[in-house]
Amino acid sequence: MCASKKLGKMSMKDTSQGQPMSRAMIMEMLSKRFEKLPDFDRKLYTYGPVYLGANAGLAGLIANSLYRRALNVTQGRFTSGLPMSVLPFLTTVALYNATVSNPLLTGDLNCSNCALLRGALVGVVGGGIYPILLALPVNAGLAARYSSAPMPEKGNIVRFWMTLSKPIVRKMYGVLLLQTLFGTYLGSKNFEIYVKMLKLSESEREDLHD
Repeated sequence: MCASKKLGKMSMKDTSQGQPMSRAMIMEMLSKRFEKLPDFDRKLYTYGPVYLGANAGLAGLIANSLYRRALNVTQGRFTSGLPMSVLPFLTTVALYNATVSNPLLTGDLNCSNCALLRGALVGVVGGGIYPILLALPVNAGLAARYSSAPMPEKGNIVRFWMTLSKPIVRKMYGVLLLQTLFGTYLGSKNFEIYVKMLKLSESEREDLHD
């Protein structure tokens, strides 16, 4: 068991009765404590996923550009560029909030290693792998529509796209690494902020019993 789990269990007790707090009380307590944090911590917690999502949007544009070059696509820059920046951004922000930010604020995530792992996975999947997978069909459709590159014959489709994608994925290694590191860092900082909330003075809970 993580040491943070023990801290979480100690902090999730109702001080008047010594009984475990209900989910609603935990959420209320954490919400009130969140508002008492330093401004920097609150902004980092709130806007950190947005920065991670912005990096995912940039990764989408990079993947889009690489596939356009590989398939000699010159048309539809806006048509392909818009979804390749917006969808990874929205997906990454939503994934991070659903797997890290919100579970921390509801008391459902009490393990530091779990927070780091979730942050890393969101970074690499939402901000790296997903943009690559999204760029392939978007630009394949444009290449077929404008006949900018020969399309694979039946029975050779998988091999064709794998061969085309391998050098692109290699070029994206740096992006994948950065997104993984950023996601890990953000998960670490968010968990540190969560621990700060748990360590606030016991007197901060008195409002729940007024």
